[in-house]
Amino acid sequence: MKDFKLSAFTLALAFSFGGALAQSTAPAQPSGTGGAGTSATGGRTAPAAQPGTGTRNAESKKDDKVARGDRKFIQEAAGSGMFEVQIAQLAATKASDPNVKSFAGTLIDHHTKANDELTKIANAKGVELPAAPPRAMRRDVEQLGRKQGQEFDTEFVRNVGIKAHEKDIKLFEKASKDLKDPELKAFVDKTLPTLKEHLAMAQKLPQAGKEGGEKMGKGAGSDSTRMGAGGTPGTTTGGGASTGTGGASGANKTGS
Repeated sequence: MKDFKLSAFTLALAFSFGGALAQSTAPAQPSGTGGAGTSATGGRTAPAAQPGTGTRNAESKKDDKVARGDRKFIQEAAGSGMFEVQIAQLAATKASDPNVKSFAGTLIDHHTKANDELTKIANAKGVELPAAPPRAMRRDVEQLGRKQGQEFDTEFVRNVGIKAHEKDIKLFEKASKDLKDPELKAFVDKTLPTLKEHLAMAQKLPQAGKEGGEKMGKGAGSDSTRMGAGGTPGTTTGGGASTGTGGASGANKTGS
């Protein structure tokens, strides 16, 4: 009986030692796997990209010839352009005033073209683009989506058609003076008049209220007149930004 107990103990010890040996000799798993993303160079330890960060977490080949200010402008304009398209798409379906819907459709068309053009420039220069608009802009889209009827129309015209375009016009005007890259500067100079046209169109809509009317006739208004934006508010004008800017109308997407 004692011999039997000893044999059982010896057998158990052998199994335990064999399992530990197999575990110690098993190939180690690469660190970073299991939810980790794959870098552009094929590395398995690159952190998974988080929503809204685009390719910023992945390794990429950057063009060192692109100035830091130029790169910053591209990323900022791209985020703003995506915001313009998304919120205009919302207005194209939710707006109650046909003129506001038409204005939203113009923004979608122009900004989509501009976003595409800016994307081509960024890709050619190795500049990373965001995967989504900035968090604050995404929040604006969500908040506007909760509104209905006349309140929705007014918020869209005043906050997107006027305020957002005023901000983008300042961004593009500064970029026109500061940018180093000739191709990027040409894109800005081609897009800027379209942004001003959009602002003038928004200011003519009834929802713009007193604020919009007071600002008519200023710099943005004169540009819109030159570009043929003096047509019916919210409609695509005869000379539309696309014709007046030689295809740069699309660029508005990025700024507006």
